[in-house]
Amino acid sequence: MTSTWLITGATGMLGQDVVARLRQDREKVVGLARDGLDITDAGAVHDAVDAHRPRIVVNCAAWTAVDDAEAREADALRVNGDGPGRLAEACAKTGARLVQVSTDYVFAGDAAEPYCENAPTAPRSAYGRTKLAGERAVSAALPDAGYVVRTAWLYGAAGRNFVSTMIELESARDTVDVVDDQYGQPTWTVDLADRLVRLGQAALAGTAPAGIYHGTSGGETTWFGLAQEIFRLLGADPGRVRPTTSTAFARPAPRPSYSVLGHDRWRRAGIEPIRPWREALEAAFPALLDEKKGSAR
Repeated sequence: MTSTWLITGATGMLGQDVVARLRQDREKVVGLARDGLDITDAGAVHDAVDAHRPRIVVNCAAWTAVDDAEAREADALRVNGDGPGRLAEACAKTGARLVQVSTDYVFAGDAAEPYCENAPTAPRSAYGRTKLAGERAVSAALPDAGYVVRTAWLYGAAGRNFVSTMIELESARDTVDVVDDQYGQPTWTVDLADRLVRLGQAALAGTAPAGIYHGTSGGETTWFGLAQEIFRLLGADPGRVRPTTSTAFARPAPRPSYSVLGHDRWRRAGIEPIRPWREALEAAFPALLDEKKGSAR
């Protein structure tokens, strides 16, 4: 059976929302989890693309364990760098387009204003280096049919994330200490999935130029600011969230202090950027709470 869309990493937090969004539009879609397609296996990748003959592939498969990548960079590179490259090569052979999901970690994270799409990259972590390798592999193999969408601070109903953790901690602790010196853009996977689908549709229609896009919510905040908003939406006292610094939560991989992304390129494709982060979080909250209730049963 042929398919218009092939989604890798289809059972992940983002992948599930991409598949659901495509089904809303009644698109033909094949979603493959890791046990259905290991993107590090070159033969399996080419066989899958040959078998399904998609017009477009959305790669949601990734090594996302940021800290583990510091000690296992070669393993992370196979998934984040070599995997997208193999997908791109397979797409080049069949004439398919590829949407590759990337990250704000490709930047140094020390800017004073939002990073534009063509800002110089300078990753400071193994995770960032491996994701940048994937970007470059896609661009090299598919200069006119490769789309890179960088995102950050993702949360959704289908996976563990900062928002779900804060929802749990609100009922478990009197106070929570949260970092207040890292700035970014909380982004709901449902909103990102919508833009990935719309970008793919525009690509197939010939109205979206290939290249790099930034798929994050509008505005900016810190993890502390996000946690306070979560408490507010829960009807709890935001004052129970206490600000702290990154040094209090030392991690193997350095975190960007400022990785806010600019969104100018969407309008060239006739697509509006993602809405402001507070608006998105409020819209997402019912689904997030339903998922929490479901997992507690």
